[in-house]
Amino acid sequence: MFTPFNEDKKLTINYGVIDMYAGHLKQKGMHAVMVNGMIGEGMTLRTEERKLLAEEWFKVTRKHQLTMVLNVGGTDLADVQEMAEHAEKLGVDAIMVLPDLFFHPSTEEDLMHYIRDVAKHAPTTPVMYYHIPLMTKIRMHMWRLYDLAEKEINNFGGIYYADANLEGAVETMSADRTVIMAMGSAMLASMSMGFGTFSMAMMNIIPEMIAEYHQHMLNYRLKEAMAVHEKIIKRTRDVSLHDENMIVKMKMEFNKMNTGIKMGPARLPMRTEMMMRMM
Repeated sequence: MFTPFNEDKKLTINYGVIDMYAGHLKQKGMHAVMVNGMIGEGMTLRTEERKLLAEEWFKVTRKHQLTMVLNVGGTDLADVQEMAEHAEKLGVDAIMVLPDLFFHPSTEEDLMHYIRDVAKHAPTTPVMYYHIPLMTKIRMHMWRLYDLAEKEINNFGGIYYADANLEGAVETMSADRTVIMAMGSAMLASMSMGFGTFSMAMMNIIPEMIAEYHQHMLNYRLKEAMAVHEKIIKRTRDVSLHDENMIVKMKMEFNKMNTGIKMGPARLPMRTEMMMRMM
């Protein structure tokens, strides 16, 4: 989910629009939100901001009956653990953990130990690994990480898989495992291979279209699904999803389409001269 910012000097968070945003997503057929992730610019927020944002999202997700997955990773370990404890007290549905972004793990065992050190601070909350190698530069065997984690971490909840390597996802998946697919371009192929849970940035822009596509696939209407999939790919290209200023452009598009729910600009380092057109 986007983080809405006010258009003031410090780009403070606009907490007041989150209820309307959540209601909009629910009305359009979405079932869950992922808070403080890459699209939400979570790594540009201070720890206190992330906790306050989590509190607001928790309140509105209970109101609108949405599942809430909260990213607590992307900063120093002490703050990650603090945010995990906070998430546990709130009662969010699951948390996600990134690897240490400076002292990179060398092996799947290293990564599992890091996740375990965080999971201990939220012992009753499912803890997922946030696999996004394009940003973290951590490319490991997710099947091996899952093997290790499910043995060593009692509350390990699965993998949020934001990687185009479908072979790695298939190697990881089994009937009793949770792998959330987060690559929109691979949705058709991954649903055909049995994956059923998805998270896509474009759900903010074209939620109805994605919900329609999902229903076609669930009901084995492949021809109809492929037709909608082509529209999704075209719309994605129109928004320039793979541009280096992806978040900037997506926020601009959302603001244009939803005049009553303004997400505002993006923070540094995403904030470029292009952002001036939003102000």
